[in-house]
This record gives sequence, structure tokens and C-alpha cells, in this order.
Amino acid sequence: MIGLPAFLPDLTDYRGCINTIEGAVRRFSGAELERLNKEHRQAGVPVLTNERYQRTAHGQAMASLPLFTVNPLGVSTPPVPFADPTNEPSQCLQGLRVIELCRVIAGPTIGRSLAAHGASVLKITSPQIPDVPFFQLDVNTGKHTTSLHLKKPGDVKIFESLLATADVIIDGYRPGVIASLGYSPEDLAAKAAQRGRGIVYVIEDCFGGTEKGAEWAGRPGWQQIADCVTGVAWEQGRFMGLNEPVVPPFPMSDYGTGCVGTIAALSGIYRRATEGGSWICRTSLSQFDIFLLSLGTYPADIQRQLRREHDPYFFELRHSDSVDEVSQRALKSIKYLHPTLFGAHMVQGVYSEAFGGVVTWPKEPLEVDGIKIGHVRPTRPNGYDEPTWDGWERDETLLGV
Repeated sequence: MIGLPAFLPDLTDYRGCINTIEGAVRRFSGAELERLNKEHRQAGVPVLTNERYQRTAHGQAMASLPLFTVNPLGVSTPPVPFADPTNEPSQCLQGLRVIELCRVIAGPTIGRSLAAHGASVLKITSPQIPDVPFFQLDVNTGKHTTSLHLKKPGDVKIFESLLATADVIIDGYRPGVIASLGYSPEDLAAKAAQRGRGIVYVIEDCFGGTEKGAEWAGRPGWQQIADCVTGVAWEQGRFMGLNEPVVPPFPMSDYGTGCVGTIAALSGIYRRATEGGSWICRTSLSQFDIFLLSLGTYPADIQRQLRREHDPYFFELRHSDSVDEVSQRALKSIKYLHPTLFGAHMVQGVYSEAFGGVVTWPKEPLEVDGIKIGHVRPTRPNGYDEPTWDGWERDETLLGV
């Protein structure tokens, strides 16, 4: 798209990579890059301040949206109550079946969180679409994972058999992708009405605004795209004393959006349990970023203190540095200043047969009297399990770790 070959195996120097890419990008104006993105269906955006974002047509449409929405799908079915407490379920969502159609972090975090409350979460990915293996160590905790290609008749038949008894669908793809395969929220709600048991359809995407017809709603993207277009990257750069944007460290907006999506999903599940019907829940990376920016920045004296305390090497980063480099330097500084956050008492470890080793993750921060919160099965890579709801292992001893 910008005149570079797909692979440059001899280009292994970090700074050389940056200079090569920047040199190619500089040959185009912002408007030309936007046109190329559209033509090649690429996920790129101009890096805007929040003030400029608010003046765009998309930003103005998003201004009227809350952090998440939960709305009826317009089909009446009876309430579907939670598991009977007389049967002493150890977790509040036991018995709920969740199909997760997501990749990378934000959407899978919703599934991970529902699994921590006892739901049976089946993550379905296509063997023809790549994912990031590193993140699967975390976001696949507590789930089963399977592989189906929804353009193959045999796999479609299996998928529809799984749908027949599913309670929740999590859709983390670009708006319209799952619908184009014949599984729009409205279609699935109609099928749910035929079986007499509503569904909860949870949507997480990058730009948000589908229900408003917002200008960029259908564009592809991920955390860094949202951080750059909404103004979060500019705020990061300003904090660092720069007059330029810097992508924030860590997948903070990804995990934050996953938490918000979980709240939306739980709200939809509760509405289905108490009112009946099917429900559609929406949030996006951009909605989380808008919310984050609405909280404001730290006072100037706190910002100065943070700059004094943290590793000066972090503040040498610039707009062109990758999120991996930014996160690596931030993590080193945080570990030095706050070693307690990384102590053994903060995590639990379980042997994962699928990964062939012990995988650790942070202990659940939430406690609720009368129920247990946590995962009853270790993590696994994508596509590890058979596509079935039957015969799932459940190790409740993990809840006490």
C-alpha cells in the first residue's frame, strides 16, 4: 500500500525498521493515506487530539452515547432465571452457555470474565484468520476453544447446533462481518423466539456508533487505532513532556473495554432473567477512551512527581516507538517502583496441559458472599477443544487457590 515489500528479512534493527516505515509513510499526505486505507481495507487513522476528535462527525455522533448500551431486541420470550440456589451452584453463571466470536484482547476479555463467574464459554475462531498467540495465554483462561470456518457447510452445521442452546453471543469483529454470514443479532433473536428462550448479543468493536450511523462505525481497528483517533495518544505524549503523540503502554483500553463489555453482558443477562426477551449490548474501544478522557488528567504536581519517580529512559520514547517498546520500558519502571504488585501472593498458577507448563495469572480481585469467582479450567491455545457443549472438565479446587 505504501510501496514497501511485504517482507524484509534482512531488516532486523529496531531503529532501522522505524526509519524504513517512516520514510515510506512521509511520501503521502494524511488525506492520501486515508484514501489508501479505504481502498485496501486497512486499519489506519490520523492521530487526533481529543479536541479535534470531538469536532469530527464521528466524534459528535459518539458524544451522545454512554459508555455502554443495553437494549431489547424486540422479541418477547419468557424470563430465563439463574440456576436454582437450592442446588447450591458455586458460581452465579453456572449453566449459561456463551459463544465467543472474537480475537486478540477486548472481546475475549468479556468471555474470560463471564467464565470467571461460572459460564461455559466456547471461543470459536477460524483457522484462516490469524490471532496473537501470546495473548491467548491470558484471555483463554477458563474457556474451551475450538476452530470452525463459517463458510464451510460442515462447520456451519456444527456451529448452528452449538447456537441452538447458547445463551450469550460475544461478537468482537468489525461491524457487519458476523451478520454477513447470516447471524445478525436480529436473526438470532428470531431463532431464539422460536425456541422460547431469549439470547444476549454482546458487541465490542473499535470505533463504536453503529446504532447512530456514525461515519467511522464500520472501520476496522484495535486499541492503538482507538487511542490515536480519540486523543488518548496525544495525552500520553503531553504527560511525557512532548508536543507529539505516543501510544500508551500496555493493552489498557483493550482490558478496560473488556471490563465494560462484561458489565454490559451481565446487565443483559440480568434483564433476560428478570424481564425475558432477547437483549443487545454494545460498547467499543472508542467509548472506553472517551470515558477515560472525561475523567481528566492528574493535577500538574502529581504529573511532575510521576515524571521524577519513573525511569528517565521511558521518557526518551517518541511518536514512532512501537507499543511493545513503550510497554517494555514502562513495565521495567513499574516493577522497580512497585515490586509488591508482582509478588507471588498476587497471582495463582496452574499447570496447562495444552501449553505444557504452569501458567500464572492475577488472582480475582472481587469477592461476593455466597458465591465463588474464579476459573475452573486452565488456559489453552485457540482451536484446542472439540466443538461441543458436552464433557467439559471442571476443577473446583482452582477456585480456592
